[in-house]
Amino acid sequence: TMLAFLIKASAAALKRFPEFNASLDASGENLTLKKYFHIGFAADTPNGLVVPVIRDVDKKSIPEIAKEMGDLAKLARDGKLKPDQMSGGTFTISSLGGIGGIYFTPIINAPEVAIMGVCKSYWKQHSSDGKTSAWRLTLPLSLSWDHRVIDGAAAARFNVHFANLLADMRRIMF
Repeated sequence: TMLAFLIKASAAALKRFPEFNASLDASGENLTLKKYFHIGFAADTPNGLVVPVIRDVDKKSIPEIAKEMGDLAKLARDGKLKPDQMSGGTFTISSLGGIGGIYFTPIINAPEVAIMGVCKSYWKQHSSDGKTSAWRLTLPLSLSWDHRVIDGAAAARFNVHFANLLADMRRIMF
C-alpha cells in the first residue's frame, strides 16, 4: 500500500527536521530529540483505532515495512497487539485513504510532537503557467504539530519536503 512509502518517507523527512522526531514530557518542559525512527500508524479495528509502531524504519526496505505493517495490522484487528508493539513511537501517520475524504485534523499521539494525516489520492488538473494543464495524482497531507516545539514555518517546510520526497521516491531509497 501507499502507507509503506509514506512511512519510509517520514523517516527521511524526520532526519532533515529532527525537532519533529521528538517527545515532550508531561510537564511540557523537557524535550527529547530521538536518534531513531519508530513510526506509528493508525489501524482501524473493531474496537477502535490503535497505533502499532514499526521500529527502525530508516533501516528497513519498503517491502520489509509493508510486511511488518501487514502483520501488525492483522494483530490489531484480531485484538492481539502487545503493549510494546504500540509504544515507543517517535512520529505517527494516520491514513484515511481506505475511507476517503480530502482533509482532516489528526490528533497528536502524545508524547510525540507531530502527526501526519493522509487521505485518499485523486487526480487533479494542474496548470503552472495558467495556460497549459496536466493531470497529476494528488495526495492530501494534513500535518498537526505541537506549537510549543514547532512553529508554523517549520511545519510548512516539513510538509513541503515530505511531499517532495513522495514525488521522487528515489530520495528515500537509502
